[in-house]
This record gives sequence, C-alpha cells and structure tokens, in this order.
Amino acid sequence: MEDKEPKFETTTLWDFPTQNYGHTPHGDNKFNGVTPAFVIWNLLQRYTNEGDLVVDPMCGSGTTIDVAKELNRNVIGYDINPVRPDIIKNDSRKIPLPDNSVDFVFIDSPYSDNIKYSDEPDCIGKISCESFIFYDELQKVAKEILRILKPDKMMAWLIGDQWEKKKFMPTGFLLYQRLDKYFDPVDIICVTRHNQISNTGLWHYRAKKYNFFLRGFKYLFIMKKGKL
Repeated sequence: MEDKEPKFETTTLWDFPTQNYGHTPHGDNKFNGVTPAFVIWNLLQRYTNEGDLVVDPMCGSGTTIDVAKELNRNVIGYDINPVRPDIIKNDSRKIPLPDNSVDFVFIDSPYSDNIKYSDEPDCIGKISCESFIFYDELQKVAKEILRILKPDKMMAWLIGDQWEKKKFMPTGFLLYQRLDKYFDPVDIICVTRHNQISNTGLWHYRAKKYNFFLRGFKYLFIMKKGKL
C-alpha cells in the first residue's frame, strides 16, 4: 500500500520506492519514463505558492498536472504526443506562452533514444545522447524555458545518464553544461531509480560478469532564471 502523504525532503538524496503517493493516481505508473509524483510534490512545495502558474513542456502521462491541481496551482502541460485531453499537443522547442509569464517549470526529458516515447518524427527521444544534436535540441528547450519564466523564478530538470553497448555517456553532465549558459544553479538532487527493467537478477549478474554499473539514479537540476 502506498503512503498516504508524501515526505518533505530535506537532503539532496531522494529515494521513492513507488511512483505515486496516496490513493489517487498522479500520472500513469505504466507509462514509459513516468515521473515520480513525489519529485513534483516536493518541488512545488518548495518553489511555488497556491495560484502560481506551473508549466511542464514534456508532460508525458500528466503527473505534473495531477500534482499541481491537487496543490491548487494553475498548470499547463504540453507534449509532442499527448495521451489525455488536458495535455496540449506542442513541441517543447517552441512554447506558446508570453515572455516572463510562468512561475515554475518542471521537465523530465528523454536522456537518449533508449525508450520509445512516441511515433512523432520530431520527438527528441528519437535522438541518441551520443550525438551533439541531442544536446542542441535540449538547449532549444532550455532557451524557451528561460524566456517564459518570470525573473528569479525556478525550473527543475530531471535526467539520467546512459550506459549502452559497453559505452558510458554522462548525459546529465553534458546537459548541465548547456543549462549553465542560461540559468544560475540552486542545487543538484540525486533521485534514486526504482522499477526500471534492468533491476533484475539477470542484469545484476551481467553487471558483475562484464564489469559495468547499472543506472541507480537520475539528476534533478534545480536552477534559477537570472543570467540573461
């Protein structure tokens, strides 16, 4: 049974065994790459107030929408492949909102082409993180987030690294280099990963035998608009 109330996190290590809290769904825990609802709850508690406008440019199954509404925040969720009526179809590289109009942005982006997010040809999740093009496209999203955020307001970006075909890609670090051009750092959170397909006895055996590490966490970059 899931906890009735989420925990207010006070350290930079966030460990959530389940995707959801309480007894009401927040997003769809069967969705590829679903965001832990606890993450969004903690961010909104810290960096927003009731009535603030929260935007998620890659809304996925709508977790941000559900948590924000529950906390009495105004919210807009966009996605290139919307899966429910309250998500607006849109490419995150051009967000249809005025400059300086948003109080907080949360984004849980692809971190390579390892997951099938959609059949949309323009989906960033179709680009490998081994290509500089992947980071160029995410940088376009970052510039849009910068544009729509009000001065001194926060954004949070969730992303993981990749180890595939005997090659490690520090996707989080490479993205952070791009984000640092536009935002001031506030903190970096380590979000423990659970329930991924590699968390099986077979994959743990392979990790020992072939001397590699399974992905155990994602980065949560918390940053403030302020550089430009």
